[in-house]
Amino acid sequence: MNNWLNREIDSYSQILEAVKHRAEVYLQNIDEWPTAVPPPRLEPSTLPTAGAGALAALEVFQQRFAPLMVASTGPRYWGFVTGGATPAALAGDWLTSLYDQNTQSASQTGDVSAVVEFEAIKLLRELFGLPESFFGGFVTGATMSNFTCLAVARQWYGEQLGVDIAEEGVFALKDLKVLAAQPHSCVYKDLAMLGLGRNSLIKVNLLPDNREAMDTRDLEAKLIALNGQPCIVCASGGTVNTVDFDDMQAIAALKKKYNFWWHIDAAFGGFVACSPQFAPLIQGWEQADSIAVDLHKWLNVPYDSAVALVHEKHLGLQLNTFQNANAAYLGDPKANFNFLNFLPENSRRMRALPAWMTLMAYGREGYRDIVERNVTNARLLGELIENSTHFKLLAPVRLNCVCFTLKDRPQAEVSQFLSQLVANGNVYMTPTVYLGQSAIRAAMVNWRTQEADVEMAFLEMESILNHQ
Repeated sequence: MNNWLNREIDSYSQILEAVKHRAEVYLQNIDEWPTAVPPPRLEPSTLPTAGAGALAALEVFQQRFAPLMVASTGPRYWGFVTGGATPAALAGDWLTSLYDQNTQSASQTGDVSAVVEFEAIKLLRELFGLPESFFGGFVTGATMSNFTCLAVARQWYGEQLGVDIAEEGVFALKDLKVLAAQPHSCVYKDLAMLGLGRNSLIKVNLLPDNREAMDTRDLEAKLIALNGQPCIVCASGGTVNTVDFDDMQAIAALKKKYNFWWHIDAAFGGFVACSPQFAPLIQGWEQADSIAVDLHKWLNVPYDSAVALVHEKHLGLQLNTFQNANAAYLGDPKANFNFLNFLPENSRRMRALPAWMTLMAYGREGYRDIVERNVTNARLLGELIENSTHFKLLAPVRLNCVCFTLKDRPQAEVSQFLSQLVANGNVYMTPTVYLGQSAIRAAMVNWRTQEADVEMAFLEMESILNHQ
């Protein structure tokens, strides 16, 4: 055995203690840790011949990279709809790496990680108020969650035409249309990866008064124009700029009249279901065929984690889409359940454990608190912006995102202001475009965020413009 590997068999305690110490320093100082750092200028490392052991490698990391890590898990990181990691989720993630299971089957001889995944999905269904009829599995993020659901939708579309797309390929498809109003950019990416093409997406009109939600009257008009041809309707459970929701109940009513697969991208908006105050925004989503939900957003588990939820009546289509047809050693996929036959990846990290841990640790009330507190803080920021002489709110603060711009300033100054704000390292927001205007978006999903963080961030925003 290699000398270093042999020596470190008995050195785990020392190595893990060193990592634990660094973790404690970061977590104890996360409120002051910068949310952004200047782009590094580092010469790349070269591969050592003999190596120097884990502690030496850790020290090199500590010197070269640790100072450049940003507080993306901190209370004032409001870019990209990035959640943090609850203490229980972090513990679950450490245990995931410790046990290093490849989550596959619950029925064959092997580890119990598939049972953990089944339980985590059950807990999520209960949190969301979804029926047991939704089969679920863990994937990396909303991109792959939407991909998984749309892949099954593609198979369903082929079935409507008498074609097995998984066997015959997309060349057998005829003019598949995907109807959506304000889809996330990853939906276009998924359509490209699925061979359906970005141009297969037909935009449905938005509601008036600067809404980002689908006009379901126009949706019905487009369904009528298809003259009975099956299609996919991709609804939004929270748009990225203003967290607007498509009318799920209206779409559910249309589903009774027209032949379409109903998919909902509820990457972070799905979590409104755990709050009685906001659950009506997504009422009716239980009637969808498939739902995508991100977990490294409002569940506050470490990257990367999401679930794809598909109604069990489509389980055969999902199996046809993803099964390892020629892997004899895996057995009959219908007789021996294995996650790899129902989801894109064959090799699967135990992503369910951090989710299971945090759900068991904080329960329904814990997540209700996180959601409602984030919304309260977003509304506070919105009020501060509305009452400011420097900023202009571009849309009502419907939930946890604040979309705003500079008041009475040239468009070019918006990006300059944001660059300065981000460079200061006390709060992180991202640029966007809303109604053709350069804008800024603050998205709050972190479990740590408090009113004091909002007030501090706003003082920083005001200070930049006061000193110009």
